[in-house]
Amino acid sequence: MLKTTITGSLPKPTWLAEPEKLWAAWSTNDPARLEEAKQDAVRLAIRDQEEAGIDIVTDGEQSRQHFVHGVLEKIEGIDFNKKTRIGIRNDRYDADCPTVVSELKRTAPIHADEVAFARAHTDRQLKFTLPGPMTIVDTLADEHYGDRPAMAMAFAEILNQEAKDLVAAGADNIQFDEPAFNVYLDAVPTWGRDALNRAVAGLNCTTAVHICYGYGIEANLQWKATLGDVWNQYEAILPPLAESDIDQVSLEFAGARVPMEVIRLLDGKKDVLVGAIDVTTLTPESPEEVAAVIREALKYTSPDRIYPCTNCGMVPLPRTVSQGKLKALGAGAALVRNEL
Repeated sequence: MLKTTITGSLPKPTWLAEPEKLWAAWSTNDPARLEEAKQDAVRLAIRDQEEAGIDIVTDGEQSRQHFVHGVLEKIEGIDFNKKTRIGIRNDRYDADCPTVVSELKRTAPIHADEVAFARAHTDRQLKFTLPGPMTIVDTLADEHYGDRPAMAMAFAEILNQEAKDLVAAGADNIQFDEPAFNVYLDAVPTWGRDALNRAVAGLNCTTAVHICYGYGIEANLQWKATLGDVWNQYEAILPPLAESDIDQVSLEFAGARVPMEVIRLLDGKKDVLVGAIDVTTLTPESPEEVAAVIREALKYTSPDRIYPCTNCGMVPLPRTVSQGKLKALGAGAALVRNEL
């Protein structure tokens, strides 16, 4: 009851990559030394979570520079040397994106070795995160498919194959990250949900979709400032997700203007990863602040449905801040668990 988890990423140590930065360059170009550094970072990330009382741990995404491109770099049909500047997240910001130039193919497992390594270093439930089909499509230029739903379904097939290999390697939970769901609201009930269902088809594990308002970076903060006093994007997308094949839905609540009662839109059909840690602040929450978020969520669904979580990834934060937030998450959940 009230098992804690994080959405995925944790800050990278300075000896692995430049700290407090997205897309940070690796500290070395030597393959053997880089692999050793990644594995050391994974061990630390797992240990930090365990010491903080996190029940369902991740590898901290230590082996990936970016939550989307860590997968895409190993897929054929994408030209990383051909960058196209496009607006992503509905033109929230511009990015130089790799280009899809031919049929997409996964020729071998991508992250199975990383899952196996993490599995060997924890006895707790292990979650691994993958980008969702819609978010992938929104992060690429396309010169081949000419149709976003068709390209999303092609990626969904690949993600399904990859997820099955990750489960075989030891993952207990597979989470698909779909921040694009909060932007393309009209597409979620149609091809967004269809692609997500295809990605989880036949998986013998717990499945989740993570939908937030983004990292605590300036572009996202500026976007949030335009959303008004009530952030109601979840009202449009949670009803169709309640009818999806996914097991859990991960949502942002701490420090957000999202009304907690949106949890009711999942109609008791899904577990809710309740974002109780604000990743945009540099001050760790107190356990009581985390507990207050959890108690509020309990008004709208049962305790067995609630998994206290972080709002989003913490990779841009200082390590000491993320460690404090992890401890607050574990301690805050323990407070409410003891009350219940």
